[in-house]
Amino acid sequence: MAAASESRLSDAELDDLGKIAGTMVPADTALGMPGADDPLILDDIVRSLGRDLPLVREALAALLAKSGGAFAAKDREAREALINDWYPSGGAPAAALGRVIVSAYYRDDRVLRALGHEARAPFPKGYVLEQGDWSLLDVVRSRPKLWRDDRVLPTGER
Repeated sequence: MAAASESRLSDAELDDLGKIAGTMVPADTALGMPGADDPLILDDIVRSLGRDLPLVREALAALLAKSGGAFAAKDREAREALINDWYPSGGAPAAALGRVIVSAYYRDDRVLRALGHEARAPFPKGYVLEQGDWSLLDVVRSRPKLWRDDRVLPTGER
């Protein structure tokens, strides 16, 4: 039973995660964008934790400790100030927390449509990119080789 509880977040951790996600990426009704605390997005966050679970759990514990044990009970402005104060020094747990929240958020079809993208995978159809200025690569092309040519035999023959 202990292994099962270690492989998923507790109800209290889920509540805190939802409050953190909604604070980091709030909803914008004017743009038709849900917040990261939207139930569908939050479910995606939880399902995609995988190997980041221990770091996310550590981040949740750090924010809970910093809040005096009442993170979810604080108002939005207080939660935002607390996250902004902790995040720069949060290290790997902060990076993992931010990564799982933002990754799930930008996978959501509603968010993609609100940003003007089709809600689909990039392949097999791909995306059309406008042509750019290829001369910008001339600087890179003029550099000496940074690699070993494995097509050349040690004797110098090909």
